[in-house]
Amino acid sequence: MAARREPDTEVLLAQAAAGDRKARDYLLERFRPRLRQLVGLRLDRRLAARLDPSDVVQESLAEAAGKLDDYLRTRPVPFYSWLRGIALERLIDMYRWHVRTGKRSVRREEKALPPLPDESVVALAHRLCARGSSPSARLARSEAGARVRAALGRLGQRDRELLELRHLEQLSIREIAGVLGISEGAVKVRHVRALERLRDRLGEDPREHRP
Repeated sequence: MAARREPDTEVLLAQAAAGDRKARDYLLERFRPRLRQLVGLRLDRRLAARLDPSDVVQESLAEAAGKLDDYLRTRPVPFYSWLRGIALERLIDMYRWHVRTGKRSVRREEKALPPLPDESVVALAHRLCARGSSPSARLARSEAGARVRAALGRLGQRDRELLELRHLEQLSIREIAGVLGISEGAVKVRHVRALERLRDRLGEDPREHRP
């Protein structure tokens, strides 16, 4: 017996826009695991004992539910890119409350993502090493991981962000375009250039492992 096929996100969006409450609920719930993974990757380890990622996700989904009608009217970015933005805003606010400042000065600071936890940097390095287009494909895995981590630390913020989105969070090209507010073609070009600059910092010839 064939497995039941899950509804496509685009179908659910159309149904939700037409007023289908079940489609709205299912649309939000289907991305709960992915948001949980995102928060786990981005959560500052100093908050781990005080902040449950599942609570961040629940609050983010509740906020998304309240804003869903506005999103459905315009659909400015892919749906997951929109959800991701809400979850990260929530995470940033919690990070600033618990780690950086305090309630009184929150509104005076520019919002920015907290630094990527060390464990996630390690995961990113190993994912880059494991891919066929890895910038250090000829190196042993353990040596490659250490070298890639060091090279990532020397990359510019734009390049590192692109590699995090693509290889750590594993967003699609379309979703990355929505997050960064650029075209899919520009994402592809920036991804190639980010890999080339990473290879350059590893002392490799970028022409040898073209993605």
